[in-house]
Amino acid sequence: MAKTRTSFFCQNCRAQSAKWMGRCPSCGEWNTMIEEVIQYEDKSLKALRGQSSGAWKPVNVSEITYNYDKRIDTCDNELNRVLGGGVVPGSVVVLGGEPGIGKSTLMLQMALNCRNVKILYISGEESEQQIRMRAERLGIHNELCFILTETNTQSIFQHLEALKPEMIVVDSIQTLQTDILESSAGSISQIRECAAELQKYSKTSNAPVFLIGHITKDGSLAGPKILEHMVDTVVNFEGDRNHGYRILRAAKNRFGSTSELGIYEMQDSGLREVSNPSEILISQRDEEISGIAIAATIEGLRPMLIETQALVSSAAYGTPQRSSTGFETRRLNMLLAVLEKRCGFRLGVKDVFLNIAGGLKVDDPAIDLAVVVSVLSSNADIPVDTKSCFAGEVGLSGEIRAITRVDQRITEAEKLGFERIFISKYNLKGVDPKKFSIKIIPVKTVLQVFEKLAF
Repeated sequence: MAKTRTSFFCQNCRAQSAKWMGRCPSCGEWNTMIEEVIQYEDKSLKALRGQSSGAWKPVNVSEITYNYDKRIDTCDNELNRVLGGGVVPGSVVVLGGEPGIGKSTLMLQMALNCRNVKILYISGEESEQQIRMRAERLGIHNELCFILTETNTQSIFQHLEALKPEMIVVDSIQTLQTDILESSAGSISQIRECAAELQKYSKTSNAPVFLIGHITKDGSLAGPKILEHMVDTVVNFEGDRNHGYRILRAAKNRFGSTSELGIYEMQDSGLREVSNPSEILISQRDEEISGIAIAATIEGLRPMLIETQALVSSAAYGTPQRSSTGFETRRLNMLLAVLEKRCGFRLGVKDVFLNIAGGLKVDDPAIDLAVVVSVLSSNADIPVDTKSCFAGEVGLSGEIRAITRVDQRITEAEKLGFERIFISKYNLKGVDPKKFSIKIIPVKTVLQVFEKLAF
C-alpha cells in the first residue's frame, strides 16, 4: 500500500498545521484550513520527478567554467533593463501582477519578438485560438514560437524533451498540476511541486523559464512563500487601470539590481516601450499653475524628471487632512512639520494633498525639495517657473542635504530644456558648472529657496 502524508494549509496566509483547526493561529481567519497531500510515496515517484541517481558529484569552485556575458536578449529593452541586461540561461523568473494588467500580453509579445530563439509558450488558461487572436492583435509573427495548451507537468516534460526549446513561458504556474500529488491545481503543494520540477528542468537544460503568477488580494504572489525563494528573479507588473502606463519592477534578482524600472504604455496593438519617461511624466500646459514643481529623481540607473502636484486649502472641518499619492504620507507629515517649525509657515490648519503625476511611487529622498516647493506654491497661490527643477533632500533642521549622482540629474534636466536647477550647496564639490549650459543654483536651507523664488 502506498503511504500518503497530508497536512493542513491556511488558504489565506499559507500557514501549515499538522491537524485541522477552526481558526488559523497565524492570521486569525476562520474556516480556512484545508487538507492537502504533501507527499505521495510510490515506486514511480522517482520516475515522475525525473530525479538523477548519482549524476552529480562535488566540484571545486575554481574548476567551474561559466560565461558571465552570455545572456539571452529578450528583444525588449525595458525587460532587459529590469532583468539586468537580459535573461540568464537556466534561470527561473516569476512575473506577478493584478488580473488584466497585461502579464500574458507582455510574455507573448516577448516570445513573438525573439526571432532567433526557439520558445515554447505553455498556456493553461487560454486555448490555442485565443492565443492566436492575441498574436494577430499584436501584429507579430515568429516561426520559432510554439504554443502548447497543457496543464499536466508530465505531459509538458515529454513535449519539452521532443522540442528542446531555448526558452519557456508558463501561463500560469497556478494552473499546472503534477501526478505526484493528488491535490487540485492551484493548491500550495501543487504550486510548490510544479515550480520545483520546472526549476530542475531549467537548471539541467540551461533553458530560462518565465512563470506567470497570480497574486492575492493583498498584492503578494499566490502560493507558498517558498516559491519566491526557489526562483532566481521575482518581477512585479504594476499600474493603474485608469492610466495607460505600466511599470515593471524587480523585487528579487540574483543576477542584477532590484532598483531598475521598466515603463510601458498599453495600446491597442500591445505594450509600447517608453524610452524617455520624463516626457510623459511632465504635463504640457499652456499657462502656469500654482502647486506644481518638477523634481529630478533616479530610478535604478535611469534619471528622470517627475511632476509633483500639491493642493493646500483651508480645512473645512476641525481636523486637517493629509493625503498623498505616490509619496509616503509619513514623510509628507515630516516635511510639513519642518515648514511649520523651521520656516514659520502656518500649515497646521490647512488641508494638504500631494500627488506624483503619472501613477508613479517614488521613495527617492531627493524629491523632498520639489515637494515643499509645490506645497508652498499652492499655499501662496504663486506658480513656480516652468523652466526650474529641484533636487535635494530636506533635513529636520531645514537644511538641504547633499544627494547622490547629481551629475546625471543635471544632465537629464538640461536635455529636456530646463534653464535652472536647485541643488544642495554641499553638492557643488563634485559638480563642475562649466560642463553644463543649465544654471545651477546652490542652496543651503529651505528658506534660501523661497527667497530666490520670491514666495
